[in-house]
Amino acid sequence: MTVKMINLTIDGKKIGVPEGTTLLEAAKLEKVKIPTLCYHDDLCIAGNCRVCVVEVEGWRVLPAACATPAMEGMVVYTNSPLVRRARRDILALLVSEHSTQCTTCYRSTNCELQELAAEYNIDNEIYINLIKDKHFTIDRTSWAIEKDETKCIRCQRCVRTCAELQKVNALDVIHKGANMKIATFFDTVMSEVVCTNCGQCINRCPTGALTERRYIDEIWDALGDPEKHVIVQTAPAVRVALGEVLGFEPGVRVTGKMAAALKHLGFDSVLDTDFAADLTIMEEGHELLDRLKRKLVDKEDVSLPLMTSCSPGWIKFIEHMYPDHLGHLSTCKSPQQMFGAIAKTYYAERKGLDPKNIVNVSVMPCSAKKYEANRIEMNDSGFQDVDLVCTTRELGHMIRQSGVDFKEIPEAKFDPFMGDSTGAAVIFGATGGVMEAALRTAYEVVTGREVPFDGLNITPVRGMDGIREAKVKLENVLPEWSFLEGVELRVAIAHGLTNATQIMDDVAIGNSPYHFIEIMACPGGCIGGGGQPIPTNAEIRRKRAEAIYTEDEKMVIRKSHQNPEVIQLYKEFLGKPLGEKSHHLLHTKYVRRERV
Repeated sequence: MTVKMINLTIDGKKIGVPEGTTLLEAAKLEKVKIPTLCYHDDLCIAGNCRVCVVEVEGWRVLPAACATPAMEGMVVYTNSPLVRRARRDILALLVSEHSTQCTTCYRSTNCELQELAAEYNIDNEIYINLIKDKHFTIDRTSWAIEKDETKCIRCQRCVRTCAELQKVNALDVIHKGANMKIATFFDTVMSEVVCTNCGQCINRCPTGALTERRYIDEIWDALGDPEKHVIVQTAPAVRVALGEVLGFEPGVRVTGKMAAALKHLGFDSVLDTDFAADLTIMEEGHELLDRLKRKLVDKEDVSLPLMTSCSPGWIKFIEHMYPDHLGHLSTCKSPQQMFGAIAKTYYAERKGLDPKNIVNVSVMPCSAKKYEANRIEMNDSGFQDVDLVCTTRELGHMIRQSGVDFKEIPEAKFDPFMGDSTGAAVIFGATGGVMEAALRTAYEVVTGREVPFDGLNITPVRGMDGIREAKVKLENVLPEWSFLEGVELRVAIAHGLTNATQIMDDVAIGNSPYHFIEIMACPGGCIGGGGQPIPTNAEIRRKRAEAIYTEDEKMVIRKSHQNPEVIQLYKEFLGKPLGEKSHHLLHTKYVRRERV
C-alpha cells in the first residue's frame, strides 16, 4: 500500500512526512525539539497544556503541534519570537499556580515543569502568585500513592492513563475554570476509591503531583537499629532499570553493582526476590497440573483457566471488577510475599534469629507492592511478612544519599541463603516471563524433557503486543501424567489492565479457550511498573526487556525446578509443592471488593 507523503517546511528546512503525521512528530523526525507537558507517547493526544504551540505561516492562531496534522505546503516555525513569548506566558501561568518548593520536591531535577521553567527563565512574579489563594490538600492516606494538589498542572496525563491504559478511571477532572482540579470519585481520599495502586499515573505525571508513598526514612531507621536484623530482597525488573536513576542509559544491567551498593547501605543480608520467583513457579506450576488432573481425571468442577497472581495491581483490579471470577486466580502469593513468609520462618530458624527482630525490606518496580505488603492476609508467618517496600526510584535516592559512586563501585553477589536464582526467575520482570518460566518447568515435569523451543526461549509468549497466545502440545508424557497425553496446552498473556479486561470479558461468559493466563497490570510487565525510573515509555520498556532476556541467557541455571536452594528448601522445610506447610505459608485467598 502506497503511503501518501506530505511536503512542508519546518524552520526553513523542507521535509516530507507520511500523511497523518503531526507537527510534533514531524519535528522529531528532523531532531527539532518542541517542548510538551500534556503529551505522552503512551497516551492519546489531548492538546491541553498548549506548551507545544508553533507558528504556521498564514495562520491567525498558534496551533498545538501535538494535535495538528502536517498539511501540504505548510511553513512552520518552532522557535520564532511569537512562539517563545507564548510558551513563556503559558509556563508562567502554570508556575503561578504551582508550589515552587523545588529544592525540597521529590521530583526535583526530574520534573518536566521545572526543566521548562528553567529553560525559559520563568520568574514566578511575572503573574500574580495564585497558589496562596488555593485550598490545596496532600493526600497521604494510601499505602502506595501520594497525591499533592499543590503541584498539579492539570495536564490530565494521569486521567488518560487511568482510563486508556488501565480502564479503572480512578481519577477525573472535576469543577470548571479556576476551580478545576484532578480528583477521585466524589473527591474521596485515595485509600477509599477503586484504585489498583499500579502507579502508572505516577510514571506519567510530569511534576510531583503524584508520587509513590515513600518509606526511605523508615528503612534508614531500621538499618541504624542494632537490635534489628535487616534483610533486603530485590525484584528482577529493578536490576535492569536502577542504573537509569544513577547515570546509566536505559537497558543496562547493574545486578552486581546493585548488590554491592545494598551491602554498602548496611543491610545484614542482601538477598534476591528471584529466589522466591523460582519458588512461585514450583507452587504455581504444580497448581496448574493439579487443576488439570482434577478437571480431566476426577471430573471436578474446577476453575480453568488458571490465572497468575504475581501482580498486586491486577489482583486488586479483579477483586473490584470481576469478583465473581476470583476462583480462576492462582492461590499462590506473589514472589515478594513468598519471600517474606520464608524469611520470617525458615530463614529465621537457619540464622537463629527471633522473627520479631527481622525487618524484611523489598525493592520493587511497583507501587502496588506497598499496598500488597500491608494486606491483612499477608501475615502467615505470624508477623507481617514484608515490613517495608521501596521502589526502584527510592533505592536510587538512598544510594545517592549514602555517597556511593555507583558507576565505580565493584560488583558483588547476593548472599546465601535465598540469594540464588535461575534465568527463569529473572524473566519474571518482563511481560510473558512468568508464563515462560512456568512452561519451562511444567513441560519438563510432565515429559522429562526440555520444552521444545530454541534454547529454552519460548518466543511466542514474548513481545509487547497487548495480548499474546501460545500452544504447547504434550506428547510422550511420563506414566504418572498419562492423562495429559496429547493435550494441547493453550496459554495467553496480557499486560495493561485494558487488555486484561478483554481477556476477562471472555472468561466471564465462559468463552475462554485457555488453560493458563498470565496478566500483569502494567504495560510491559514489571519493567514498566509504577515504581520504575521516570521517564518510562515504549522504547525504554523495550530496552529493559532486552536486558532481562540477556540476563536470563547468561545464567548458569535457567529452570526454576533446578534452583539448588529451592530444592534444599523443600527437602528441609516445606516438604513438597502444594504440601501442608507450603499451603499455609505460600498460598492465600482474595476478597470481593466494591466497584464504587
